[in-house]
Amino acid sequence: MVNPFEYVALRLLPLFRQLHLTKLIFGSTSAYMFMDYFKGFEKVDAVKCLFGDKTEEVLANLKVEFVWFGYMGVDNKDGHLMVNERYLNSGDKTEIYLDVVHELCHVRQWLDGRDLFDPRYEYVDRPTEVEAYRYTVLEAKRLGLSNEQIMDYLRAEWISTQDLKRLIKNMNIDLGPTNF
Repeated sequence: MVNPFEYVALRLLPLFRQLHLTKLIFGSTSAYMFMDYFKGFEKVDAVKCLFGDKTEEVLANLKVEFVWFGYMGVDNKDGHLMVNERYLNSGDKTEIYLDVVHELCHVRQWLDGRDLFDPRYEYVDRPTEVEAYRYTVLEAKRLGLSNEQIMDYLRAEWISTQDLKRLIKNMNIDLGPTNF
């Protein structure tokens, strides 16, 4: 089952962009440069592993659009990062960091020509999501987050308990005994 946020973001946003209604509905669509708002990510090992020798080039050219909905995402049309400014200013800093790593994994996937929103799959089964979550969980483990903290991070309002179990199984990462 597709959640309402995903439906709106993935199905209607491209339509609004084609109709040039984005500014009217979502406000300014000005794009900013990633490195102006996310300082030091070019030095993060998890990010350097994603982009290799092209890390600085990719991040220097990556655009960021501040949006009023959701948390973070990558636009499948041109690969830019979309970030909710309120979340960026008030969210948990560790979760924001992990979300940026997750979304940068999607940027790499987009640069590789992959369809980020392949409709043949449900969200927790989609190969691009499974890969991005796996990568993010490994980074969370590297940071020293406990399995319980990682589970808290993975519990998102758009993922049911049943879907969360499937996502964890799909990631093939041991998170110990889970408390659902």
